[in-house]
This record gives sequence, structure tokens and C-alpha cells, in this order.
Amino acid sequence: MNREGSEAAFAAAKRVIPGGVNSTVRAFKAVGGTPVFIRKAKGAYLTDVDGNRYLDYVLSWGPMIAGHAHPDVVDALRGAAERGTSYGTPTEYETELAELIVAAVPSVEKVRFCSSGTEATANAVRLARGFTGRDKFVKFEGCYHGSADPFLIAAGSSALTMGVPNSKGVPAGTARDTIIVPFNDAAAVRAAFERNPGEIAAVIVEPYVGNMGLVLPVPGFLHALRALTRDNGALLIFDEVMTGFRVAYGGVQAREGVLPDLTTLGKVIGGGLPVGAFGGSAEIMDRLTPDGDVFQAGTLSGNPIAMAAGLATLRLLSDATYVHLERLAMRLIDGMAEVFARRGVPHSTVAAGSMAGFFFADGPVTDLAGAKRADTALYGRFFHAMLDRGVYFAPSQFETAFLSLAHTQAEIDRTVAAADDALSEVLACR
Repeated sequence: MNREGSEAAFAAAKRVIPGGVNSTVRAFKAVGGTPVFIRKAKGAYLTDVDGNRYLDYVLSWGPMIAGHAHPDVVDALRGAAERGTSYGTPTEYETELAELIVAAVPSVEKVRFCSSGTEATANAVRLARGFTGRDKFVKFEGCYHGSADPFLIAAGSSALTMGVPNSKGVPAGTARDTIIVPFNDAAAVRAAFERNPGEIAAVIVEPYVGNMGLVLPVPGFLHALRALTRDNGALLIFDEVMTGFRVAYGGVQAREGVLPDLTTLGKVIGGGLPVGAFGGSAEIMDRLTPDGDVFQAGTLSGNPIAMAAGLATLRLLSDATYVHLERLAMRLIDGMAEVFARRGVPHSTVAAGSMAGFFFADGPVTDLAGAKRADTALYGRFFHAMLDRGVYFAPSQFETAFLSLAHTQAEIDRTVAAADDALSEVLACR
């Protein structure tokens, strides 16, 4: 495919934008080459500045569950924009979307909107600290909770060592309050509580991890987190920014029957516009200002355009939606697994709701150490071979594929056939 337009666009972007991108993964550093610059999108497809068309499994990293430019969402956006794009005052949109979320997400009685997933998780941790009067919190290796300082911490010399910053600009004092443990290791969480009695405010977790590739909890893990936090006076925070309204209408907690104290949301609830939210019981949420003593604010929080897009999107979804999407996801993953097995490539595949993932590594993958066994060089070559065949997967082995209501069985089957052809080419060139 000719991508001269993307190459020129990237060169221009690098002159005025650090690295040429406004979110690091877009730069294609993990797979090599030049990022594709998109001009428009419709349904399940992206079209780049050179006119090349791609079947999209990134879907803006999750929000576009209805597909791109769904007529109902576009109509809602148009109507909202005609009434004004921002007021700095409360609107009925916010209450309507909050009512849908409270009705859908089992643990949420009240919800506060913000403008990004990073804001949601940072505010949730602040609220947990304010509610418990404690400073430390536990996070898991490989779980991503946005780019706020407390979350940019890597494990130290052991799983229970206080974290050290893995980004310049993160103060050492911030790192000291973050405890890192391996995902799916309840014993490590128990040990963290034993070593820090009465000091841990919360445990935050992606209940289905989507940011080291798709990694699911082993049986009993989420229940163990619920018991450990309750027994030790800490709060359990489910980061469902990605999984909320993605794997089930009520998120992972609805699928798994484990209710956290706080839940963070984003992506789907904004229908593709910048949005975040966090919610929980009235007792906890009422600690927020203006009525409580934990400060939170945001100039564009509850923006009417984002609220309108979120309302239109959620109204397209039902329990039947997720049955349909999970069938598509399983069809994709089962087909890819057959291709990988036939070609003799070590692999691990998984799907949940409208999310799907595969690693070029022997499975199952249950934590970051397992994910890091993946053959990232092979993934990079496979990614570009699929791109040349008009299929757009995430430009990193450690991300997740998403399905939308616009994807069809025929397109899934075409993707599997393209994967067979692409892998054949890649392996022949080794």
C-alpha cells in the first residue's frame, strides 16, 4: 500500500508535536515503521490520508462499540452542538447518563464525571485515601491506570518492594506509597497487607487486564481481593475504564459477581469523546466536595457533547448486544488460534465480551511475566503484514483487540484468512 501521505504527515507532526504523536503508543515504536494518519472512519473501517481502507480492531482503543460515526451518535452530537458545546453549568444530560450508569453498574449508587480515564483513577485513589485516612495503595504489574504520577511505578527488587518510578518526573515520595504485586497473585496481596498493617487505603485493579494484552483473572482471584480488602479496612477499586460497558452492560463486576467499593469508567460511556467517571456507594461518594472533604473539580467535566454521545451509545446496547459481540470475538480468536497452530507458532488466545487478545507465546498468560515471554519481533512483522492486507490491529503486542456492532461474521472470516496469508509471508522471510 502507498502510504506517502502518512509519511509526510508524520514528518510535519514531528516538527511541532513531541514524537509526532499525542499518545505514545500511536508512534509505532513497538512495531516499527511510520504511523498511519487517518482522515475518516465509518462503521468498522478507517480510511487513511492516502485513501487506504482498514478493518479496524483498535476502535479508538475501545470507545467505539457502536462502530465509527453511528447515525444515532452523530445525530445526538449534532443536536447537542447546535445547543452549545460547553456551559460550565450543570445540565440534564449529566443526570440522564448518571442514571443509566447507576442502573447498569451493580456497585455504583452515585457517579461523578470528569474528562479522562486518568482523571477518574487519580480521583478514585484520592477519594479512597480521604475516606480511609491512609496513604498507601496496591497496584498490579502490567495494569495501566492512566498517566498520573502514582500509577507510573514499576516493581522494585521483589514483588512487595515499594515501587520506584519508571518515568522521569515522578517523585520518589510518590513511589513510596505505591505497592506493586503480580497480577493474579492473591498471596502477594495478603503479604502486602501483613507488611503494611493499617496503612493501605485501596487495592486498584483492572479486573480484566487490557493493557498488557488481554489477561483474565484466574478463578477466585477477584473474590480474594474483595475479601482481603474488606478484612483489612481498605477499599477495592475496579478500573473499568476499558471493560465498563465493553464486556457486559454492567462491566466485569456484573459478569463476575464481585462488587468493588469504587469503579472507574471511561471510553464507551463517552461514545468516542473525552470522558471519565468514578462511582461507588453513596456513603463513599458523598465525601466528595462540595458536600464532603475530598476535593474534585474539572472545567469540562460532564461536557454536554460527551454526555450526549455517551447517552446515544449506551441506548444502543443491551444484554443481547454482548452475546452477539462475544460470539464474534470467539470466532475471531478461535480462527486465529487455528492459523497459529497450523503454522507452528507458539500462541495464547483469549476473549471476553467484545474484547479479544492473542500473544505469540506459549500460554496461558496470567501475569506480566508471562506476557513478556511473547515474541514481540514476530508480532511487529505480523502487524505490518496485516496492515498491508487492510486489517488494523493495535501497534503493540501488549494491547487488546475490540469488536463493534459494525463488525460482521464475514469480516471476521476475512481477517482470519488474511492472518493465514500474512503469517505465511512473515515466516517465509525469517
